[in-house]
Amino acid sequence: MRRNILLSVLIITIVSFSLIQCGGGSGRPNGKAAQDSSKKTDGKTQIKSHDEETIPVEVTVVTRGDISNYILLSSNLETEVMADVYSRAQGIVQAIYKEEGQYVQKDSVMLTLEAKEYELSEQKARIDYQQQLSNFKRLKAMHEKSLLSNEEFEKAKFTLQASEIQWKEAKLNLDYMQIRSPISGRVGERLAKIGERIQPTDKLFSVVDNSQVIAVVYVPEKNLNQLKIGQKVLVSSDHLKGKMFSGWIKRISPVVDPSSGTFKVTIGVRNKGSVLRPGMFVNARIVLDTHHDVVLIPKTAVVYENEYMNVFIVRDNMAHKIRLEPGYEDNEKIESLKDVEEGDKIVVIGQAGMKDKSKVNVVTVRENKLTLKNK
Repeated sequence: MRRNILLSVLIITIVSFSLIQCGGGSGRPNGKAAQDSSKKTDGKTQIKSHDEETIPVEVTVVTRGDISNYILLSSNLETEVMADVYSRAQGIVQAIYKEEGQYVQKDSVMLTLEAKEYELSEQKARIDYQQQLSNFKRLKAMHEKSLLSNEEFEKAKFTLQASEIQWKEAKLNLDYMQIRSPISGRVGERLAKIGERIQPTDKLFSVVDNSQVIAVVYVPEKNLNQLKIGQKVLVSSDHLKGKMFSGWIKRISPVVDPSSGTFKVTIGVRNKGSVLRPGMFVNARIVLDTHHDVVLIPKTAVVYENEYMNVFIVRDNMAHKIRLEPGYEDNEKIESLKDVEEGDKIVVIGQAGMKDKSKVNVVTVRENKLTLKNK
């Protein structure tokens, strides 16, 4: 019995020792290997951390130029030079020469009426005048020889004048068979039809001169003393992006509307190429003042923080956060009053969420469009 107990203890001791030896060789790294692995891991972490700190950005070079303070208002374009075309006589439409959208010169023929009756009347009046003229010449020769009394000579002269007037009237009626444009412009509407009998009250065409259009805006009364006739206005349309049209204040109403607190201002617009059309919706910028040769910041560079504007200037591969002190601004640029100089590289892409003195990598230097516009 005692021998069996001793044997069992010996077996347990051998098994325990074997298990301990197997656990020691389970692949756990020794101290030196663990230290080397730790160093490698730390190295990778350090490289990864270094890459994350460098922010790729796109910059542009700060430039100088002019910028204006203005009142921005909206309106629909109108035309002041517009005419409806009517006939001076009744008749049947024989031919139509102008259609909608076509350009017409002043006094050019747009439509003709059947004119046989008026042609005959003109021929008859012309022949009658020629007869009276021939008769007058004969009587004049007799009067010069004292063979005709003064009374008879005067009667012949008045008869000749009456005959001439009748001929001119017949020619005028014949000319009325040709309907002409009263102004130069484009045909906005054609209402006549071939074969239709028209009356002098029937509207045949409308002609619009688009070379100069107007925009009527209503300005707050606080700006009344800031406006004057001839003042510069810039006009643009959302449908014609990139195009700006020159205008000027044409008329200023002296009356302020008490219900709205505004007064009427009529703006003339130079419509080069007749691109603008009556009825188009436009934005009008009435220029109040202009600052010349100032530092201009593109709006794409601005980061808004509460009520403040911030920009990032790159110096020595580091983005320095600068609080912008703005002056005048428009839809593309802002005047900087201090801390930003001409030639500074300003971040326009990549600055969102950026912190002061962040390390940056300038990927692209964008061409400054403000520089091109100010040349």
